[in-house]
Amino acid sequence: MTALASSPTRADYRLSFVHLLRSEAIKVLTLRSTWWSLGITAALSIAVSLLIAAAASDFQGFAAVNVVLMPTQFTMLVAGILGAIVITGEYSTGMIRSTLTAQPRRGAVLLAKAVVVSLVMAATTVVTYAAAIILTAPMLSTGIDWSDPAQSTVPLLFGVLSMVVFTLLGLGLGFAIRAGAGAIAATVGVLFVLPIVVSLFTFGGPNWQWLVELGAYLPSSAASELTTPGAEIGADLMTLLAWAAGPLVLGWVALRFRDA
Repeated sequence: MTALASSPTRADYRLSFVHLLRSEAIKVLTLRSTWWSLGITAALSIAVSLLIAAAASDFQGFAAVNVVLMPTQFTMLVAGILGAIVITGEYSTGMIRSTLTAQPRRGAVLLAKAVVVSLVMAATTVVTYAAAIILTAPMLSTGIDWSDPAQSTVPLLFGVLSMVVFTLLGLGLGFAIRAGAGAIAATVGVLFVLPIVVSLFTFGGPNWQWLVELGAYLPSSAASELTTPGAEIGADLMTLLAWAAGPLVLGWVALRFRDA
C-alpha cells in the first residue's frame, strides 16, 4: 500500500523561500538594466553632492549632511524606475510564467522580489553615501557632526529607507500595471509630477489650501521631511511606509487574481 505523501511543513516553506530569494537575486543582479540603474543612481548622487558641496560655503547654517541627502530629489526617480522594470521585464519576456510555475505561491514571489530589490537598493545607497561623504569632506568648512545622531546618522538612515521605499513603490506599480511604459509613467507621476502639480495650487488662495496640505503626504515630501536634520518623525514615517505598502498590496491583488 502506497504511503500518503506528507503535507509541506513550515520548515519546507522556509527552505523554499530561501531558494526563491536566491533565484530572484540571480535574476535581478544579472540584468544589465539593474546595473545601469544602480550606476546612474550612484554617479548622479555623487556628482550632485560635489556640486552642492562646492556651493555650500555660500549658505549660512547649511547642515553638512544635506550635501549627501539632497540628491535624493533626483535619484528617487531612478530608484522607482528600477523597481518597475525589475518586474515588467519579466512580463514582457514571459519569464513570469516560469517563475509562477516553479513557485505557485504568488505572494511569496512578490515578497521575495521586494526583499531582494530592497537589499540591493539599500546596499547601493549606503555605498553611495559613504563615497559622497569621503569625496565632499575636503570641500566643506564644517563636516558632519557624528556625535549628534539627529544631525548625522538618523537623517542618513532615513535617506536609505526613502530610496528603498521609492524602489518598492515602483515594484508595486510594476506588478499592478505589468507594462513597462505604464509602470514607469505611473511611478514618475507619483514621485515627480504630482509634487509639481500640488505646488501650483499654493497660488490658488485659501480655497485650494486643502490640496496643498495633501501634498505633505506625497512620498517625496515625507522623505524630504524625514531626511531634514532634527525633524520630527511620526506622521512622515508612517506616510513613507504607507507609500511602500500600498502599491505592493495593489500589486499582490493584481498578481493573485489575474492570469500571468
